[in-house]
Amino acid sequence: MKKRPRPASAGRSGRSRKPGTRRTPGKPLPDSALLVVDLGNSETVLGLFTGERLTSHWRVGSRPRTADEVALLIRSLSGREAGDPAARRSVLCSVVPTQTRDFAAALEAVTGHPPLVVDHRTVRDLPVRYHDPAVVGPDRLANAVAARSLYGVPAVVVDLGTATTFDVVGPRGDYVGGAIAPGVITSSEELFRRAARLSRVELELPERAIGRNTQESLQAGILLGTAGMVDGLVKRIARELGDGKGARKPHVIATGGLAHIVAPACETVDRVDEWLTLQGLRLIHEQAAGRAPSATSRTRRS
Repeated sequence: MKKRPRPASAGRSGRSRKPGTRRTPGKPLPDSALLVVDLGNSETVLGLFTGERLTSHWRVGSRPRTADEVALLIRSLSGREAGDPAARRSVLCSVVPTQTRDFAAALEAVTGHPPLVVDHRTVRDLPVRYHDPAVVGPDRLANAVAARSLYGVPAVVVDLGTATTFDVVGPRGDYVGGAIAPGVITSSEELFRRAARLSRVELELPERAIGRNTQESLQAGILLGTAGMVDGLVKRIARELGDGKGARKPHVIATGGLAHIVAPACETVDRVDEWLTLQGLRLIHEQAAGRAPSATSRTRRS
């Protein structure tokens, strides 16, 4: 039987590290904190780093918010009263252009400094092989940076969110492209909307692929079907990365809100790292500040 993917994050040396923990509201933010925000279509994930350690994280639903509302949200989650935040910085990764400006303004109001807004120009140490690097989602770039630094190359990141994305880092440490498929919830909601006799089901892995009732059949089709799609694409990607004998097997990391549900049914996923994108944002900030070593100067893991 295939081992379940390990749900631990790894440090730069590849050693296991404990995942971040939620901060109890009411405790002040350390002055050395780095606040990172991953603004997505369905969820917004916020994290607080002290050095390399993810000390707190929060998931909230994405919806239109004013800059003042965002600032109040951040302060309510962190529990910090308005004060002198001169030593703190922030990073914003947004795939919702209509909300980017409000989130940036809110982060500046909370920290006292404009955030680093991630795009292909701010990710200076990652060569992007897309025909138009500007269209690559900043979350995908953050995933690639984190996978390369924390797990080694080549690597494939499977991000199970609103869309299921595959981000590929080549043997030389460059972003070579990937694939985009409908997300688990996105596709299943459309199925439920169009099929009048099918009702929503809990997203739990079934015991078998042959469902004995409608609920099991839907769970098998939605979740095991997604796992099969993940395995099929990862295997194709691995073949395309291989250029003959001696090609290294890519590290395959699953992330995103549904990774812990789908990854155990996948044959190709090596590890689950729910906070991989946040780690990537931290690393991008360090590189922009000149505090992170170049990827080309690091010893790559085989």
